Amino acid sequence: MRLIEKVFHPTGKTHVGTLIFFHGSGDTGNGLTEWIRFLLGRDMEFPHIRVVIPTAPVQPYAPMGGENSNVWFNRKRIEMDCPEIRTSLASIYDTVNEMLVREMAQGVPADKIIVGGFSMGGALALHTAYHLNRDLAGAFAISSFLNTGSIVYDSLDGVSQDERLPSLMMFHGERDTLVPPEWGQTTFDELAKLGVRGQFVPHRSAMHEIKKDQLLQVIKWANELIPEPKEPSPSPSPSPPPATTKKTAPAKRGKL
Repeated sequence: MRLIEKVFHPTGKTHVGTLIFFHGSGDTGNGLTEWIRFLLGRDMEFPHIRVVIPTAPVQPYAPMGGENSNVWFNRKRIEMDCPEIRTSLASIYDTVNEMLVREMAQGVPADKIIVGGFSMGGALALHTAYHLNRDLAGAFAISSFLNTGSIVYDSLDGVSQDERLPSLMMFHGERDTLVPPEWGQTTFDELAKLGVRGQFVPHRSAMHEIKKDQLLQVIKWANELIPEPKEPSPSPSPSPPPATTKKTAPAKRGKL
């Protein structure tokens, strides 16, 4: 299934990598784009990274009484100890994998792709980077969590300590009442136990929301993971030929 996408192409001459940003439940790619624009005062753009902001499919969502909503997957309740609905996750895995395959078909290697998201979108990013494709460059999640007993933990459990795993950035508002910060911290700690390296950044004043400084940190981190290629130094201009003067006799040179 091809999703509706907001795409921001690199502002420079080269396309080195791609950042995919998943919105939260009930939102759309347009909604997240406008939110980012409001916070930053501009679109989320890079000279060398394409930004893709897709819209989740419409499907029944149990926490809303079964009403249709733009959600990445269904869940029984918004609770950490609630089991995942893995059949619903499997469906969105196929869709996200198609996105990754399209990027790689355009010449972007997996280790130059970053996935991230807000709330449910952040959870999907964690599933993508640590279960679906562990060759990615990194994942970020804002106000997100994984369920206890998540398939992500099962997937990482057998990973060799020598395997490179995607870098992780997690952010969480200390005033978040929908997804308590303890859920985010527990998720980060469990991933760290399984070999994931990264940072968990609490935000003292944030509720269940995205803050400008979080986006700025994501942008800085993305530039570190996928640095902008340096332009080759310009070739030095050829030196002009020496001026010729008339000489009465050539100078004698000894043999070297």
